[in-house]
Amino acid sequence: MIRIVKMTFEPTMVEDFEKLFDQNKLKIRGFDGCTHLELLRDKNTPNIFFTYSFWNHPDNLESYKQSKLFNSVWTATKKLFCAKPEAWSVDQKVILE
Repeated sequence: MIRIVKMTFEPTMVEDFEKLFDQNKLKIRGFDGCTHLELLRDKNTPNIFFTYSFWNHPDNLESYKQSKLFNSVWTATKKLFCAKPEAWSVDQKVILE
């Protein structure tokens, strides 16, 4: 399952978010079922970020979302938002021809 989350921050909060992500990325990557996690920044709007993660099963993502780790990271991240985040999940194989 692929999970993409778009987050928009106040420009003054961008550095705080980057530090928070750096402090927690290895913990999240180490969570059962997370096989990939990266942070992407919108180069046209530098206070917008996307997290891209890959989970080997939807249950693993759901377990993470119920975990203490997610709760602590999400609680700290939410304080920095200036717009409601958006999230997309893809749980089926897509073949492009």
